[in-house]
Amino acid sequence: MHPIDAADLTVTTASAEDWRQVVAWATEEGWNPGHGDADRFLPTDPEGFFTGRLDGRIVTAISVVNHGPDYAFLGFYLVAPEQRGRGLGLATWRAAFPHAGTRTVGLDAVPEQEETYKRSGFVPAYRTLRWTGRPARSGTTAAGVHPVTPDRLDPVAAYDRGFFPVERRAFLARWLDGPGRAARVLLRDGRVTGYGLIRPSEDGHRIGPLFADTREDAEALFDALTAHLGPDEEVCLDMPEPNTAAAALAEGRGLTTDWHSVRMYAGPVPATPAERAFAVTSLELG
Repeated sequence: MHPIDAADLTVTTASAEDWRQVVAWATEEGWNPGHGDADRFLPTDPEGFFTGRLDGRIVTAISVVNHGPDYAFLGFYLVAPEQRGRGLGLATWRAAFPHAGTRTVGLDAVPEQEETYKRSGFVPAYRTLRWTGRPARSGTTAAGVHPVTPDRLDPVAAYDRGFFPVERRAFLARWLDGPGRAARVLLRDGRVTGYGLIRPSEDGHRIGPLFADTREDAEALFDALTAHLGPDEEVCLDMPEPNTAAAALAEGRGLTTDWHSVRMYAGPVPATPAERAFAVTSLELG
């Protein structure tokens, strides 16, 4: 293969068609994206998705999504396997990262890239453990669990604000709705004490987010979200390690973990309670 100079790389904002190619690429990498996730990601910050091309072919990708005036999230940092080690990923990073401006930037690093991110000023906050398996369930639906309907979106978004650095009602309106997606909220005395979403993915189903006040509330939501699955269908959750109750829930439902990512931040660390999050929304947008 002839030598490639990073100067030959053209980095531009990605189109929806471009990003469908990136998601297909991520699927080949084993990331197990949820069906329809990309269509819900892109409107969050249409200018925050980038691809790098050589001779018109996409060879790199990265997203730097501005969620608000003070917070952004980085994801989809990909380089074609045959093009790695040539500086193309770093060139793409340098072209895209200024999009975040002065915002704090979060990301979920694969373990082998943690040191790379440290060199770019990111500091580890905690590990996120991926739990998978065929879930054991109680077979009952707890009182107080309801579908997330349009009239319940405002209180759900208000509750979500306690777990995410910025308000994201518009994103949740897209994320919690669509073919194959099931969102549930737990209400106690009219007050939201948790909510979650399950969606089909390349390998089974993914749950995220799953936010709840207590393990009991999280278990009620987990059972409701998985009630429709067949006995051979698998689920996947990315659970912050500081939440020991999340691990207890996963183990109690027969799930196992053998992989983790590392949540890292460049800038002031947001005051969000990882110890109450039972599953993050996604590893791509936080």
